[in-house]
Amino acid sequence: MAKTGSMQTDWRHALATLKSDLNLPEEAIGLLALQLKFRLEDIQTVAAEAITGGGDDKKCDIVYVDKELQIGVVAQCYEAISKKKTEAPANKASDLNAAISWLLTSEIDDLPEGLKGRADEFRSAINSGEIKQIYIWYVHNLNSSKNVENELKQVEKTTRLALRTFKSSSEINIFAEEIGDKEISRFYSQAERAVIVTDILETRVPDAIEIKSNDWSSVVTTVSGDWLSSLYSKYQTDLFSANLRGYLGSRTSDSNINNGIKGTAEHDPGNFWVYNNGITALVLDYSLGKRTSKGIKLSITGISIVNGAQTTGSLGSLGSVPPALQVPVRFVKSPKESIVSNIVRYNNSQNKLQAADFRSTDQIQERLRQEFSKIPNAEYDGGRRGGASDAIKRSKYALPSYTVGQSITAFHGDPVTAYDKKSEIWTNESFYRRVFTDRTSARHVVFVFSLLDQINSRRLALTQKHRKDEESLSQIEKSHLRFLNKKGASYLIVDVIAKSIETILGRAIPNKFNLQFRGNVSPAAAAKFWAPIVDLVLSLSNQLDGAFSRGRITNEAVQKTVPNFIGVVESLKAIHQQTFADFAKQVELVK
Repeated sequence: MAKTGSMQTDWRHALATLKSDLNLPEEAIGLLALQLKFRLEDIQTVAAEAITGGGDDKKCDIVYVDKELQIGVVAQCYEAISKKKTEAPANKASDLNAAISWLLTSEIDDLPEGLKGRADEFRSAINSGEIKQIYIWYVHNLNSSKNVENELKQVEKTTRLALRTFKSSSEINIFAEEIGDKEISRFYSQAERAVIVTDILETRVPDAIEIKSNDWSSVVTTVSGDWLSSLYSKYQTDLFSANLRGYLGSRTSDSNINNGIKGTAEHDPGNFWVYNNGITALVLDYSLGKRTSKGIKLSITGISIVNGAQTTGSLGSLGSVPPALQVPVRFVKSPKESIVSNIVRYNNSQNKLQAADFRSTDQIQERLRQEFSKIPNAEYDGGRRGGASDAIKRSKYALPSYTVGQSITAFHGDPVTAYDKKSEIWTNESFYRRVFTDRTSARHVVFVFSLLDQINSRRLALTQKHRKDEESLSQIEKSHLRFLNKKGASYLIVDVIAKSIETILGRAIPNKFNLQFRGNVSPAAAAKFWAPIVDLVLSLSNQLDGAFSRGRITNEAVQKTVPNFIGVVESLKAIHQQTFADFAKQVELVK
């Protein structure tokens, strides 16, 4: 019989923690769904970049692009406070039609300031083939409903129509989904453990080979396509709980691999075994019976397909699988979480090695991890990623690798790469060696990371204040929020502060990598030191408007604008002498 594991903690507790740690508005429920579904590490940076902020967001509460995962997400968020409500209002799902139209089809110049950069980023990623899946979500904390389902079907049609103007749009998968209480619970369960289908499953196989190691054991065998199809019919996407994307569906274009799998299954089932790459699945346990004339009885407990989701989904969508169709498969079990994590990572082609993984064994990263062990309230993984559960277990003291790379890159003169190429900082040898040098110390990382953290926290605080009561924001705060809503603004501020650092500190700085705060301060304490400096730059932010083109920073625009801004800061040093002097007392230049 089926055995169902119970979740250790309800997702609502994770949401409350997220809100508390980051002081997030209603959109926090959408961010939690993002974090759990896609195992995102630095949710604060994601929040600062994805929450649209400001007043006129054109029904786009969240707009998120991840070029490494090749996804784009547009979300409407709703969190019911009253327990009397059972279903979310369908009109907010319908609003996503307007959101998609504004985001994908309106003239950029007709969009609100806070949406221009996001729309341009989204469209550019589609045109360059850097988005393969678009998720349009209505995220809420209630039950799913038929009314919302019907509205989202229309949203999917609206999106497909809007994409016709983009090249290669036929290769993009669209998922218009209602993410309610049940769905978030499933995301949470998937993030908490790799295998959520825990039933005992049995089948007969023609033969099998068992291979064992100290840390794992595996059965390599062949299963019928009909058996796989029946699993998909019963468990649907839960069958791919360790897989970020699951089954992507089939389109009729020849280039679509899933349509190709179905074609082979229907027209050449006898050769399917040799044409298909096969399946790798995690199991909690397995047992092999005695060999008989009918084959071997195989019993498995629990299953999560980590490689072969497209094969399984394609067979499951056939309706009737030819009896001759056989699929190569290996079932793997391991008691060690680190092994399970690596099985998922290395076997799933959709979950290819993330950029930071390539540097996790680099000597500089090893040294930084050792140095961070001595810094209070700071945890640095240096490119190492944990298991699936890290999305919900991650400490609030963590300094995520990507964000560290972005903050160093921006501080050392390249805000556009920091904003637009966070993966390449780790994969491109030139970029990587420019920011992670022998002089890059953990305390210097704290120095620059805490600056970006202060800026992102400022934007989230202003966004939250605006959401609660727009009239409570002063004109100055509204101006700051408008600026911070522009794509890449945070990294631009880091850049201009770094370029003004000699003026701020009142001394020559031969090598900025030697900068750090006095004493062994935590990143949170360090962020407070930066507050008056960030205040000053924000007060002058209108002088930086020229650094943006179509709502986001570009190299050409930054190069034209920043030198003049540095001159403005220099001209104001007498007025801000005390502010600069107080900050300088906290900073030291190591030799």
